[in-house]
Amino acid sequence: MGREQWKKIWVGSAGNMVEWFDWFVYASFAVYFADSFFPKGNDTANLMNTMGIFAVGFFMRPVGGWLLGRVGDRKGRKAALTLTVTLMSASAVLIAVAPTYAVAGYGGVAVLLIARMLQGLSVGGEYAASATYLTEASAPGRRGFASSFQYVSMTAGQLLGLGLQIVLQRTMSEDALHSWAWRIPFIIGALGAAIVFYLRRNMLETEVYAQDDSAHSDPARGTIKALWAHRREAFLVIALTMGGTVAYYTYTTYLTKYLSGTAGLAKPTASLVSFCALFVFMCIQPLAGRLSDRIGRRPLLITFAVGSTFLTVPIMTLLKHAGSFWPALGLSLLALLVVTGYTSINACVKAELFPTGIRALGVALPYAIANALFGGTAEYVALWFKNGGIESGYYWYVAGCAAVSLIVYVTMRETRTIDLNRVQRAERGGAAFPTQTGPQPAKK
Repeated sequence: MGREQWKKIWVGSAGNMVEWFDWFVYASFAVYFADSFFPKGNDTANLMNTMGIFAVGFFMRPVGGWLLGRVGDRKGRKAALTLTVTLMSASAVLIAVAPTYAVAGYGGVAVLLIARMLQGLSVGGEYAASATYLTEASAPGRRGFASSFQYVSMTAGQLLGLGLQIVLQRTMSEDALHSWAWRIPFIIGALGAAIVFYLRRNMLETEVYAQDDSAHSDPARGTIKALWAHRREAFLVIALTMGGTVAYYTYTTYLTKYLSGTAGLAKPTASLVSFCALFVFMCIQPLAGRLSDRIGRRPLLITFAVGSTFLTVPIMTLLKHAGSFWPALGLSLLALLVVTGYTSINACVKAELFPTGIRALGVALPYAIANALFGGTAEYVALWFKNGGIESGYYWYVAGCAAVSLIVYVTMRETRTIDLNRVQRAERGGAAFPTQTGPQPAKK
């Protein structure tokens, strides 16, 4: 990869990291601020209420996917990425200053809800804009490798959040964390977003988008009508996302709560397990992405789905009885190794399904819908099963979602050899479809 391509990947990833830092610290610090916005009482119920607001952010993602996907296809990937980080900065500031229940009653909940809606809008567009940008900015034979940095940056953002949590847990009292110190990560997130806003204002547009002749002349670009012409690909994105997003959120944002609330590990130990497991997970993403450039995307996706279908119940059951750091870490690493088959390449797979004029919206809206239905509700569903005394039912739910996606992976076409720079006009509504060519070597 040339220096210019690395620069594009770095800028896109840096913004993604800050976006997901803000997104994930809400989930990781929820155990500390849940009681701040609701009346004292049932801790599990308060956490469910807080995670319910977390899920609201996911339900705003389809709106953000439509709005920012349209911007990305009509105004450029750079414009969409700059707008997403602006929205995320505003939401972080709102959470940092939100008044507690003792001060403003349910007014604090209203502020929290607005902030989560803004985060949902932002992340709904961020995923697609970032996936599209990273895929288009890379050489043809390295798209899997380049796009894997989306989950590298996402995980790095979560690691920063968890790392900050570990530091605060060891330097602050429990009372301080529940009282005011939980606001610190949101202040940091707002400052980080301001820095990334500056970087993205000066970022380079992708050549694939810049060289598209219809970029400023086709009124159908980035519209629902244009997306409907590619409805098969859109439904494919929803189906192939289903199992992956449930598994990903189970072993990332929910893992710390599961280890502390169900497995009985101390909160600091549970956070450390998550931190170590996620660090290894982050490091292996580019390796898996590079492997997909050599052998194809489908083998990795199928490996993930088979592993998640048959290993989820045993892994979650054993984690429940892990009891200490090392067994919990080993099982967490096994789970995340399986999930890597999805996370390392799902961004480029989705981007490769659509032509340039509808690529951002084509990735954004279906993916956001799938996350609203399955990813955003994962923790709430898990807590619902737990509150009902049938926590093991959630394990089967995750395995079932992976089984559905397995069917899709087995039947879908390989996308590795699609040339993003070439399109052919199809009879159906004049829609542009990517042409498939033979394997393309990476540019030196």
